[in-house]
Amino acid sequence: MNLHAQAPAPGVSVDAASTSIPWGFAEWFVISQTVLPAVLILPGTQAFRLPIRMSAFLLPLGAFAWWNLNAEVSTRPARAQSWVFTIMILLGLMLFHPATPSFVSGLAHVAVYFAVMTPLFWAPALVRTPEHLARLLWILLICCGANAVVGVLQVYDPGRWMPAEFSRITLANVMALGPLSYTGPNGQLIVRPPGLFDTPGAVAGPAAYATLLGIVFAVSASPSWKRLLSLVFAGAGLAAIYLSQVRISIVTSVVMLVVFALVAARQGRAGRAVRFAILSAGLVVGAFMLAMTLGGQSVHDRFMTLFVNDPLSVYRTARGTQLDVTFGDLFVNHPLGSGLGRWGMVASYFGSFTPNLQSIWAEIQLTGWMIDGGVLMIVLYSAAIIVTAVSEYRVAVMTRFPRLAQCAAVVLAANLGTAALIFSFTPFVTQVGIQYWFLAGALHGVAQQYGVDGA
Repeated sequence: MNLHAQAPAPGVSVDAASTSIPWGFAEWFVISQTVLPAVLILPGTQAFRLPIRMSAFLLPLGAFAWWNLNAEVSTRPARAQSWVFTIMILLGLMLFHPATPSFVSGLAHVAVYFAVMTPLFWAPALVRTPEHLARLLWILLICCGANAVVGVLQVYDPGRWMPAEFSRITLANVMALGPLSYTGPNGQLIVRPPGLFDTPGAVAGPAAYATLLGIVFAVSASPSWKRLLSLVFAGAGLAAIYLSQVRISIVTSVVMLVVFALVAARQGRAGRAVRFAILSAGLVVGAFMLAMTLGGQSVHDRFMTLFVNDPLSVYRTARGTQLDVTFGDLFVNHPLGSGLGRWGMVASYFGSFTPNLQSIWAEIQLTGWMIDGGVLMIVLYSAAIIVTAVSEYRVAVMTRFPRLAQCAAVVLAANLGTAALIFSFTPFVTQVGIQYWFLAGALHGVAQQYGVDGA
Protein backbone atom coordinates (compact mmCIF):
# COMPACT_ATOMS: atom_id res chain seq x y z
CA MET A 1 0.00 0.00 0.00
CA ASN A 2 1.31 3.40 -0.96
CA LEU A 3 1.34 5.53 2.19
CA HIS A 4 3.13 8.52 0.75
CA ALA A 5 1.38 10.86 -1.68
CA GLN A 6 3.79 12.52 -4.07
CA ALA A 7 3.78 16.32 -4.02
CA PRO A 8 3.65 18.25 -7.29
CA ALA A 9 7.03 18.52 -8.96
CA PRO A 10 8.56 21.94 -9.65
CA GLY A 11 7.18 23.47 -12.82
CA VAL A 12 4.16 21.17 -12.90
CA SER A 13 0.73 22.59 -12.13
CA VAL A 14 -1.16 21.25 -9.16
CA ASP A 15 -4.10 20.21 -11.35
CA ALA A 16 -1.87 18.30 -13.74
CA ALA A 17 -0.02 16.57 -10.93
CA SER A 18 -3.25 15.35 -9.34
CA THR A 19 -4.06 13.04 -12.22
CA SER A 20 -0.88 11.06 -11.55
CA ILE A 21 -1.51 10.45 -7.86
CA PRO A 22 -2.31 6.75 -7.43
CA TRP A 23 -4.53 5.26 -4.78
CA GLY A 24 -2.73 5.16 -1.44
CA PHE A 25 -3.23 5.09 2.29
CA ALA A 26 -5.64 8.06 2.32
CA GLU A 27 -8.19 6.24 0.16
CA TRP A 28 -7.95 2.98 2.09
CA PHE A 29 -8.13 4.86 5.37
CA VAL A 30 -11.46 6.44 4.40
CA ILE A 31 -12.80 3.03 3.38
CA SER A 32 -11.52 1.38 6.57
CA GLN A 33 -13.56 3.70 8.77
CA THR A 34 -16.69 2.08 7.32
CA VAL A 35 -15.43 -1.44 6.71
CA LEU A 36 -13.96 -2.07 10.17
CA PRO A 37 -17.18 -1.36 12.11
CA ALA A 38 -19.12 -3.26 9.42
CA VAL A 39 -17.24 -6.43 10.35
CA LEU A 40 -19.29 -6.50 13.56
CA ILE A 41 -22.52 -7.25 11.67
CA LEU A 42 -21.09 -10.61 10.58
CA PRO A 43 -22.14 -13.65 12.65
CA GLY A 44 -19.67 -14.64 15.36
CA THR A 45 -17.78 -11.36 15.46
CA GLN A 46 -19.21 -9.98 18.72
CA ALA A 47 -16.68 -11.99 20.72
CA PHE A 48 -13.97 -9.90 19.05
CA ARG A 49 -15.74 -6.55 19.39
CA LEU A 50 -13.01 -4.85 21.42
CA PRO A 51 -10.08 -5.56 19.04
CA ILE A 52 -12.25 -4.74 16.01
CA ARG A 53 -13.31 -1.41 17.51
CA MET A 54 -9.74 -0.68 18.61
CA SER A 55 -8.40 -1.29 15.10
CA ALA A 56 -10.22 1.77 13.77
CA PHE A 57 -8.31 3.89 16.34
CA LEU A 58 -4.98 2.07 16.03
CA LEU A 59 -4.87 2.79 12.30
CA PRO A 60 -4.56 6.60 12.66
CA LEU A 61 -2.05 6.08 15.47
CA GLY A 62 0.04 3.95 13.12
CA ALA A 63 -0.16 6.63 10.44
CA PHE A 64 1.02 9.18 12.98
CA ALA A 65 4.02 7.00 13.81
CA TRP A 66 4.87 6.78 10.08
CA TRP A 67 4.57 10.55 9.67
CA ASN A 68 6.71 11.20 12.73
CA LEU A 69 9.46 8.78 11.70
CA ASN A 70 9.58 9.67 8.01
CA ALA A 71 12.14 12.45 7.69
CA GLU A 72 11.23 13.04 4.03
CA VAL A 73 7.73 14.23 4.93
CA SER A 74 7.53 17.94 5.62
CA THR A 75 4.30 19.89 6.14
CA ARG A 76 3.53 23.27 7.62
CA PRO A 77 1.73 22.92 10.97
CA ALA A 78 -1.99 23.67 10.96
CA ARG A 79 -3.18 26.46 13.21
CA ALA A 80 -5.10 24.00 15.41
CA GLN A 81 -2.01 21.88 16.16
CA SER A 82 -0.86 24.10 19.02
CA TRP A 83 -4.28 23.68 20.64
CA VAL A 84 -4.07 19.91 20.15
CA PHE A 85 -0.66 19.82 21.86
CA THR A 86 -2.08 21.79 24.80
CA ILE A 87 -5.03 19.41 25.06
CA MET A 88 -2.68 16.43 25.19
CA ILE A 89 -0.57 18.09 27.90
CA LEU A 90 -3.71 18.62 29.96
CA LEU A 91 -4.76 14.99 29.48
CA GLY A 92 -1.26 13.85 30.48
CA LEU A 93 -1.60 15.76 33.74
CA MET A 94 -5.09 14.31 34.30
CA LEU A 95 -3.58 10.83 34.24
CA PHE A 96 -2.42 11.55 37.79
CA HIS A 97 -5.76 12.90 38.97
CA PRO A 98 -6.69 11.09 42.20
CA ALA A 99 -10.09 10.14 40.74
CA THR A 100 -8.64 8.40 37.67
CA PRO A 101 -9.65 4.74 38.33
CA SER A 102 -6.37 3.26 37.10
CA PHE A 103 -3.36 4.23 35.05
CA VAL A 104 -4.42 1.75 32.34
CA SER A 105 -7.91 3.21 31.96
CA GLY A 106 -6.53 6.75 32.00
CA LEU A 107 -3.90 5.90 29.39
CA ALA A 108 -6.53 4.24 27.21
CA HIS A 109 -8.63 7.40 27.40
CA VAL A 110 -5.65 9.55 26.41
CA ALA A 111 -4.95 7.18 23.50
CA VAL A 112 -8.52 7.53 22.22
CA TYR A 113 -8.32 11.32 22.31
CA PHE A 114 -4.97 11.33 20.54
CA ALA A 115 -5.99 8.74 17.92
CA VAL A 116 -8.97 10.90 16.99
CA MET A 117 -6.81 14.02 16.53
CA THR A 118 -3.76 12.50 14.79
CA PRO A 119 -5.08 12.90 11.20
CA LEU A 120 -4.54 16.65 11.60
CA PHE A 121 -0.80 15.87 11.62
CA TRP A 122 -0.39 13.20 8.94
CA ALA A 123 -3.27 13.82 6.50
CA PRO A 124 -1.60 16.98 5.05
CA ALA A 125 1.32 14.81 3.93
CA LEU A 126 -0.98 12.55 1.92
CA VAL A 127 -3.44 14.93 0.27
CA ARG A 128 -1.96 17.67 -1.90
CA THR A 129 -4.45 18.62 -4.66
CA PRO A 130 -8.15 19.57 -4.86
CA GLU A 131 -8.78 16.66 -7.22
CA HIS A 132 -7.28 14.23 -4.74
CA LEU A 133 -9.44 15.66 -1.95
CA ALA A 134 -12.51 15.50 -4.21
CA ARG A 135 -11.75 11.83 -4.88
CA LEU A 136 -11.62 11.17 -1.14
CA LEU A 137 -14.95 12.97 -0.68
CA TRP A 138 -16.44 10.80 -3.43
CA ILE A 139 -15.19 7.65 -1.69
CA LEU A 140 -16.62 8.95 1.58
CA LEU A 141 -19.97 9.48 -0.16
CA ILE A 142 -19.97 5.90 -1.47
CA CYS A 143 -19.19 4.51 1.99
CA CYS A 144 -21.75 6.67 3.79
CA GLY A 145 -24.30 6.25 1.00
CA ALA A 146 -24.01 2.47 1.08
CA ASN A 147 -24.43 2.65 4.86
CA ALA A 148 -27.61 4.69 4.42
CA VAL A 149 -29.04 2.40 1.74
CA VAL A 150 -28.51 -0.60 4.02
CA GLY A 151 -30.23 1.32 6.82
CA VAL A 152 -33.32 1.89 4.68
CA LEU A 153 -33.35 -1.75 3.59
CA GLN A 154 -33.16 -2.85 7.25
CA VAL A 155 -36.57 -1.24 7.78
CA TYR A 156 -37.99 -2.38 4.44
CA ASP A 157 -36.89 -6.02 4.89
CA PRO A 158 -35.40 -6.57 8.37
CA GLY A 159 -35.38 -10.34 8.02
CA ARG A 160 -32.85 -10.09 5.22
CA TRP A 161 -30.85 -6.98 6.12
CA MET A 162 -30.84 -6.66 9.90
CA PRO A 163 -27.52 -7.93 11.41
CA ALA A 164 -27.85 -11.47 12.74
CA GLU A 165 -25.84 -10.76 15.89
CA PHE A 166 -27.78 -7.61 16.61
CA SER A 167 -31.07 -9.39 16.00
CA ARG A 168 -30.25 -12.14 18.49
CA ILE A 169 -29.18 -9.73 21.23
CA THR A 170 -31.96 -7.15 21.00
CA LEU A 171 -34.92 -8.65 19.18
CA ALA A 172 -34.91 -11.66 21.51
CA ASN A 173 -35.96 -9.38 24.35
CA VAL A 174 -38.64 -7.01 23.12
CA MET A 175 -39.17 -5.53 26.59
CA ALA A 176 -35.57 -4.33 26.67
CA LEU A 177 -35.78 -2.42 23.38
CA GLY A 178 -37.39 0.71 24.81
CA PRO A 179 -36.16 3.74 22.85
CA LEU A 180 -34.34 1.49 20.37
CA SER A 181 -37.57 0.69 18.53
CA TYR A 182 -40.93 2.10 17.51
CA THR A 183 -44.23 0.93 16.04
CA GLY A 184 -44.49 0.64 12.26
CA PRO A 185 -47.43 1.31 9.92
CA ASN A 186 -49.01 -2.13 10.46
CA GLY A 187 -48.29 -2.35 14.18
CA GLN A 188 -45.03 -4.24 13.69
CA LEU A 189 -41.97 -3.51 15.80
CA ILE A 190 -39.30 -1.52 13.93
CA VAL A 191 -35.81 -1.44 15.39
CA ARG A 192 -33.94 1.75 14.61
CA PRO A 193 -31.65 0.75 11.72
CA PRO A 194 -27.95 0.35 12.56
CA GLY A 195 -26.77 0.41 8.94
CA LEU A 196 -23.30 -1.12 8.63
CA PHE A 197 -22.85 -1.30 12.38
CA ASP A 198 -24.28 -3.24 15.32
CA THR A 199 -25.90 -0.42 17.33
CA PRO A 200 -29.51 0.69 16.75
CA GLY A 201 -29.70 4.13 15.16
CA ALA A 202 -25.99 4.24 14.32
CA VAL A 203 -26.75 4.77 10.62
CA ALA A 204 -27.83 8.35 11.33
CA GLY A 205 -24.27 9.68 11.55
CA PRO A 206 -22.96 8.50 8.15
CA ALA A 207 -26.39 9.21 6.65
CA ALA A 208 -25.95 12.91 7.42
CA TYR A 209 -22.69 12.98 5.45
CA ALA A 210 -24.31 11.02 2.61
CA THR A 211 -26.98 13.73 2.46
CA LEU A 212 -24.54 16.62 2.17
CA LEU A 213 -22.04 14.96 -0.15
CA GLY A 214 -24.76 13.40 -2.28
CA ILE A 215 -26.42 16.73 -3.06
CA VAL A 216 -23.05 18.42 -3.60
CA PHE A 217 -22.04 15.86 -6.24
CA ALA A 218 -25.57 15.82 -7.69
CA VAL A 219 -25.29 19.51 -8.67
CA SER A 220 -21.66 19.28 -9.76
CA ALA A 221 -20.31 19.09 -13.30
CA SER A 222 -20.02 15.29 -13.19
CA PRO A 223 -21.16 12.52 -15.55
CA SER A 224 -24.89 11.79 -15.45
CA TRP A 225 -24.48 8.39 -13.80
CA LYS A 226 -22.41 9.92 -11.02
CA ARG A 227 -24.96 12.67 -10.36
CA LEU A 228 -27.83 10.16 -10.37
CA LEU A 229 -26.03 7.83 -7.95
CA SER A 230 -25.22 10.80 -5.72
CA LEU A 231 -28.89 11.77 -5.68
CA VAL A 232 -29.87 8.24 -4.64
CA PHE A 233 -27.33 8.28 -1.82
CA ALA A 234 -28.54 11.69 -0.63
CA GLY A 235 -32.17 10.55 -0.59
CA ALA A 236 -31.24 7.35 1.19
CA GLY A 237 -29.28 9.38 3.73
CA LEU A 238 -32.28 11.53 4.64
CA ALA A 239 -34.64 8.55 4.68
CA ALA A 240 -32.27 6.60 6.94
CA ILE A 241 -32.13 9.53 9.37
CA TYR A 242 -35.91 9.73 9.52
CA LEU A 243 -36.21 5.97 10.00
CA SER A 244 -33.56 5.95 12.73
CA GLN A 245 -35.54 8.73 14.48
CA VAL A 246 -32.33 10.47 15.55
CA ARG A 247 -33.60 14.05 15.52
CA ILE A 248 -30.22 15.70 15.99
CA SER A 249 -29.00 14.15 12.73
CA ILE A 250 -31.73 15.85 10.71
CA VAL A 251 -30.87 19.12 12.44
CA THR A 252 -27.15 18.77 11.69
CA SER A 253 -27.94 17.75 8.11
CA VAL A 254 -29.95 20.93 7.62
CA VAL A 255 -27.12 22.93 9.19
CA MET A 256 -24.64 21.36 6.75
CA LEU A 257 -26.87 22.07 3.77
CA VAL A 258 -27.50 25.68 4.78
CA VAL A 259 -23.80 26.33 5.42
CA PHE A 260 -22.78 24.93 2.04
CA ALA A 261 -25.47 26.93 0.20
CA LEU A 262 -24.46 30.16 1.94
CA VAL A 263 -20.76 29.64 1.28
CA ALA A 264 -21.44 28.77 -2.37
CA ALA A 265 -23.38 32.03 -2.72
CA ARG A 266 -20.52 33.88 -0.99
CA GLN A 267 -18.14 32.40 -3.56
CA GLY A 268 -20.18 33.95 -6.36
CA ARG A 269 -21.75 30.66 -7.46
CA ALA A 270 -25.33 31.86 -6.98
CA GLY A 271 -26.75 29.55 -9.64
CA ARG A 272 -25.30 26.45 -8.07
CA ALA A 273 -26.33 27.64 -4.60
CA VAL A 274 -29.94 28.00 -5.77
CA ARG A 275 -29.98 24.58 -7.45
CA PHE A 276 -28.43 23.08 -4.34
CA ALA A 277 -31.03 24.71 -2.08
CA ILE A 278 -33.99 23.66 -4.25
CA LEU A 279 -32.76 20.08 -4.54
CA SER A 280 -32.07 19.95 -0.79
CA ALA A 281 -35.60 21.14 0.05
CA GLY A 282 -37.13 18.64 -2.35
CA LEU A 283 -35.16 15.74 -0.92
CA VAL A 284 -35.93 16.71 2.68
CA VAL A 285 -39.66 16.51 1.88
CA GLY A 286 -39.48 13.52 -0.46
CA ALA A 287 -37.37 11.40 1.87
CA PHE A 288 -39.75 12.22 4.72
CA MET A 289 -42.68 10.87 2.69
CA LEU A 290 -40.72 7.71 1.87
CA ALA A 291 -39.78 7.24 5.53
CA MET A 292 -43.43 7.63 6.59
CA THR A 293 -44.42 4.97 4.09
CA LEU A 294 -41.88 2.55 5.59
CA GLY A 295 -41.96 3.66 9.23
CA GLY A 296 -45.52 4.89 9.68
CA GLN A 297 -46.98 7.62 11.83
CA SER A 298 -44.27 7.18 14.46
CA VAL A 299 -41.78 8.80 12.10
CA HIS A 300 -44.05 11.81 11.63
CA ASP A 301 -44.75 12.17 15.35
CA ARG A 302 -41.09 11.90 16.31
CA PHE A 303 -39.85 14.67 14.05
CA MET A 304 -42.81 16.94 14.62
CA THR A 305 -41.65 17.21 18.25
CA LEU A 306 -38.91 19.50 16.92
CA PHE A 307 -41.58 22.14 16.33
CA VAL A 308 -43.72 21.84 19.47
CA ASN A 309 -41.74 24.59 21.17
CA ASP A 310 -38.86 26.99 20.61
CA PRO A 311 -35.50 25.33 19.77
CA LEU A 312 -33.92 25.99 23.18
CA SER A 313 -36.88 24.44 25.01
CA VAL A 314 -36.84 21.42 22.73
CA TYR A 315 -33.11 20.98 23.35
CA ARG A 316 -33.47 21.30 27.10
CA THR A 317 -36.19 18.66 27.05
CA ALA A 318 -33.87 16.26 25.23
CA ARG A 319 -30.51 17.04 26.85
CA GLY A 320 -31.38 19.26 29.79
CA THR A 321 -30.26 16.69 32.34
CA GLN A 322 -26.79 16.48 30.79
CA LEU A 323 -26.46 20.26 30.74
CA ASP A 324 -27.41 20.39 34.40
CA VAL A 325 -24.82 17.75 35.23
CA THR A 326 -22.13 19.54 33.19
CA PHE A 327 -22.66 23.12 34.33
CA GLY A 328 -24.22 22.28 37.66
CA ASP A 329 -22.75 19.39 39.63
CA LEU A 330 -19.50 18.91 37.70
CA PHE A 331 -18.77 22.62 37.23
CA VAL A 332 -19.39 23.38 40.91
CA ASN A 333 -17.78 20.32 42.49
CA HIS A 334 -15.13 19.32 39.92
CA PRO A 335 -14.20 22.40 37.85
CA LEU A 336 -10.73 20.95 37.15
CA GLY A 337 -12.01 17.56 36.04
CA SER A 338 -13.11 14.28 37.60
CA GLY A 339 -10.37 11.97 36.34
CA LEU A 340 -9.82 10.04 33.12
CA GLY A 341 -11.40 6.75 32.06
CA ARG A 342 -14.62 7.34 33.99
CA TRP A 343 -17.10 7.43 31.12
CA GLY A 344 -17.80 5.95 27.71
CA MET A 345 -16.45 2.74 26.23
CA VAL A 346 -13.08 3.18 27.95
CA ALA A 347 -14.84 2.99 31.32
CA SER A 348 -16.77 -0.09 30.16
CA TYR A 349 -13.70 -1.97 28.95
CA PHE A 350 -10.90 -0.71 31.20
CA GLY A 351 -12.53 0.92 34.24
CA SER A 352 -11.81 -0.41 37.74
CA PHE A 353 -14.45 1.10 39.97
CA THR A 354 -15.24 0.81 43.67
CA PRO A 355 -18.22 1.90 45.80
CA ASN A 356 -16.33 5.12 46.50
CA LEU A 357 -15.34 5.73 42.87
CA GLN A 358 -18.08 5.20 40.30
CA SER A 359 -18.29 5.68 36.54
CA ILE A 360 -20.05 8.80 35.24
CA TRP A 361 -22.68 8.86 32.53
CA ALA A 362 -21.96 11.28 29.66
CA GLU A 363 -24.26 11.62 26.66
CA ILE A 364 -22.83 14.84 25.24
CA GLN A 365 -19.27 15.91 24.52
CA LEU A 366 -19.45 18.90 26.86
CA THR A 367 -20.05 16.55 29.78
CA GLY A 368 -17.18 14.32 28.68
CA TRP A 369 -14.82 17.26 28.43
CA MET A 370 -15.85 18.52 31.86
CA ILE A 371 -15.12 15.08 33.32
CA ASP A 372 -11.78 14.68 31.55
CA GLY A 373 -10.29 18.11 32.10
CA GLY A 374 -12.84 20.46 33.57
CA VAL A 375 -13.47 23.96 32.30
CA LEU A 376 -9.99 24.14 30.77
CA MET A 377 -10.68 21.14 28.54
CA ILE A 378 -13.92 22.69 27.27
CA VAL A 379 -12.10 25.94 26.49
CA LEU A 380 -9.13 24.27 24.77
CA TYR A 381 -11.07 21.85 22.57
CA SER A 382 -13.66 24.48 21.69
CA ALA A 383 -10.80 26.81 20.67
CA ALA A 384 -9.33 24.09 18.44
CA ILE A 385 -12.70 23.66 16.71
CA ILE A 386 -13.22 27.41 16.28
CA VAL A 387 -9.71 27.95 14.87
CA THR A 388 -10.27 25.08 12.44
CA ALA A 389 -13.63 26.43 11.29
CA VAL A 390 -12.24 29.95 10.75
CA SER A 391 -9.31 28.61 8.73
CA GLU A 392 -11.59 26.44 6.59
CA TYR A 393 -13.87 29.39 5.92
CA ARG A 394 -10.94 31.56 4.84
CA VAL A 395 -9.90 28.94 2.31
CA ALA A 396 -13.50 28.54 1.11
CA VAL A 397 -13.86 32.21 0.22
CA MET A 398 -10.53 32.48 -1.66
CA THR A 399 -12.18 32.58 -5.06
CA ARG A 400 -8.90 32.92 -6.98
CA PHE A 401 -8.52 29.16 -6.46
CA PRO A 402 -12.03 27.90 -7.43
CA ARG A 403 -11.42 24.14 -7.07
CA LEU A 404 -9.74 24.55 -3.72
CA ALA A 405 -12.53 26.85 -2.54
CA GLN A 406 -15.21 24.36 -3.60
CA CYS A 407 -13.55 21.54 -1.66
CA ALA A 408 -13.14 23.83 1.34
CA ALA A 409 -16.85 24.67 1.29
CA VAL A 410 -17.73 20.98 1.50
CA VAL A 411 -15.24 20.32 4.31
CA LEU A 412 -16.41 23.39 6.22
CA ALA A 413 -20.07 22.35 6.01
CA ALA A 414 -19.33 18.74 6.98
CA ASN A 415 -17.09 19.69 9.90
CA LEU A 416 -19.47 22.31 11.26
CA GLY A 417 -22.12 19.59 11.34
CA THR A 418 -19.77 17.40 13.35
CA ALA A 419 -18.89 20.26 15.68
CA ALA A 420 -22.58 20.91 16.34
CA LEU A 421 -22.89 17.35 17.68
CA ILE A 422 -20.98 18.26 20.87
CA PHE A 423 -24.31 19.41 22.30
CA SER A 424 -26.05 16.06 21.75
CA PHE A 425 -23.37 13.37 21.24
CA THR A 426 -19.71 12.62 21.95
CA PRO A 427 -18.18 12.87 18.45
CA PHE A 428 -14.59 13.60 19.46
CA VAL A 429 -14.00 10.24 21.11
CA THR A 430 -15.48 8.29 18.20
CA GLN A 431 -14.79 7.69 14.52
CA VAL A 432 -16.90 10.74 13.73
CA GLY A 433 -14.12 12.81 15.31
CA ILE A 434 -11.48 10.93 13.31
CA GLN A 435 -13.29 11.89 10.13
CA TYR A 436 -13.49 15.52 11.29
CA TRP A 437 -9.75 15.85 11.84
CA PHE A 438 -8.94 13.87 8.69
CA LEU A 439 -10.95 16.27 6.53
CA ALA A 440 -9.42 19.26 8.34
CA GLY A 441 -5.90 17.88 7.82
CA ALA A 442 -6.55 16.94 4.19
CA LEU A 443 -7.81 20.44 3.39
CA HIS A 444 -4.77 21.94 5.09
CA GLY A 445 -2.51 19.71 2.97
CA VAL A 446 -4.12 21.00 -0.22
CA ALA A 447 -4.22 24.63 0.92
CA GLN A 448 -0.53 24.78 1.76
CA GLN A 449 0.33 23.68 -1.79
CA TYR A 450 -1.33 26.90 -2.93
CA GLY A 451 0.46 28.97 -0.35
CA VAL A 452 -2.75 29.84 1.50
CA ASP A 453 -3.66 29.43 5.16
CA GLY A 454 -5.27 26.03 5.55
CA ALA A 455 -7.18 24.50 8.39
